[in-house]
Amino acid sequence: MITIDRLTKRFDRRAVLDELTLSIDAGDRIALIGSNGAGKTTLFRCLLGHYGHGGSVGFEGTSGKRRDARALARIAFVPQLPPPLRMPVGELLTFAEKGAGASRARMDEIAGKLGIDLDEVRRRPFYRLSGGQKQKILVTVALGRDADLMIFDEPAANLDPAARAVFIDLLAERRDASMLIASHRLEEVAPLVNRVIELDRGRVVLDDNLRDRLRAGDFRQALIVLSAPHAPLTQALEGWGFRSDATGTRFSGPVPSAETFRFLGLLARYGSLIEQMTLEQVPERVF
Repeated sequence: MITIDRLTKRFDRRAVLDELTLSIDAGDRIALIGSNGAGKTTLFRCLLGHYGHGGSVGFEGTSGKRRDARALARIAFVPQLPPPLRMPVGELLTFAEKGAGASRARMDEIAGKLGIDLDEVRRRPFYRLSGGQKQKILVTVALGRDADLMIFDEPAANLDPAARAVFIDLLAERRDASMLIASHRLEEVAPLVNRVIELDRGRVVLDDNLRDRLRAGDFRQALIVLSAPHAPLTQALEGWGFRSDATGTRFSGPVPSAETFRFLGLLARYGSLIEQMTLEQVPERVF
C-alpha cells in the first residue's frame, strides 16, 4: 500500500527522519511508538505531503517523487494538536461532506456516541471550542469518511475517559481501513493493531509483526468469568472465537500467544466486570 524508501527530513541541519525505510501493507493496523522527538509526527506530515523531504513515499506503485492528490484524498488524518480553524463547525462539517466525501448521517452517529451534539456547536467557530470538543469533531470527520488509510497522532489525548473508550470501540469497528496510530498509551491501542513499530532518532528500531509470529502456532487457553452478562464484551470475546455457557458469564477459548498483550489490553477495559481469568499455555491448538 505504501512504500517508504530512505525518507529523510531535516530541521536546522538535524535529521528528524534519517533514511527511514518501511513498507505498509493494505490492512495493516500499526501502533507507532517512540519518545518525543523520535520522528512520529514528522513521518505523518511527510506521508500527507505537508513537508518536502529526501527519499520517496510511494502509494500503491506511484513513484513517490511528487505529491499524489488522488492518493492523499484517500487518507483521513487526526492531528495531535487541533488546527486553529476560524470557520464555524457547521461549515467544517459541510466541507468534510462535500469536499472529502464524509457521510453526514455517519458523522451525526459518531458524534453522538462521543458525547457531542453537532447541532449545539454548529454555529460556533471551531477555534473557540474546548480541547475535548475539537478532538471529538476531528475524530467525527475522520471516521465519517470512507478512507483507505487512517492516520491518528495521539488522537485520544484530549478525550475524557468515556469518549476515549468509545473512540477505541469505533476504531475496532473500522475493519475496512489500514491505520497508523501514534500513541503513548500502547496498552490502549494494543487490541486494535497487528503490528508495532518503534522509532528512535528517525529510524525504525522495532518492527514487530504479529502476523509473522502467529505462524508459530502457539496458543493459550483462556477462561473468563464475568460478574454479570455484558453485551459489548460478549461480542468482543466472540470475535476472538470464544464460547460462552448458558448464563452468558463464563467464556473459554484460544488466544494466540503472539497476541496475548493485545488480548489483555482488551480485557483491561472491562476489568471491573471480570471475576476470574486464567491463561494457560498449550503446545498446540486443540480447540
